[in-house]
Amino acid sequence: MTKPFSNPQIKHLKALAQRLDPILHVGKDGVTGAFLKSADEALALHELVKIKFGAHKEEKRELAPLIAEKTSSFPVMQVGNVVVLYRAHANPAKRKVLDDQ
Repeated sequence: MTKPFSNPQIKHLKALAQRLDPILHVGKDGVTGAFLKSADEALALHELVKIKFGAHKEEKRELAPLIAEKTSSFPVMQVGNVVVLYRAHANPAKRKVLDDQ
């Protein structure tokens, strides 16, 4: 996967992510259709989303890219049991995080 963002943009996203609380938690049911729908809605609303793996921690390296692919988002970073995803709002006028794309 090629990087769609410059290094300064990724650095900015990581800095913003430091202050976020996890919005979604991967629980015992794993990455289900309902979870992906919730992740898609959260990305549409917030653009930058932090997801915590409460369960399936041993599978997080495989699941994080899968979540990003299924939600058409960019995996900004993965540290420990947390992954941060970014997807710009479809309407450029409503972008909050990176508006200079």
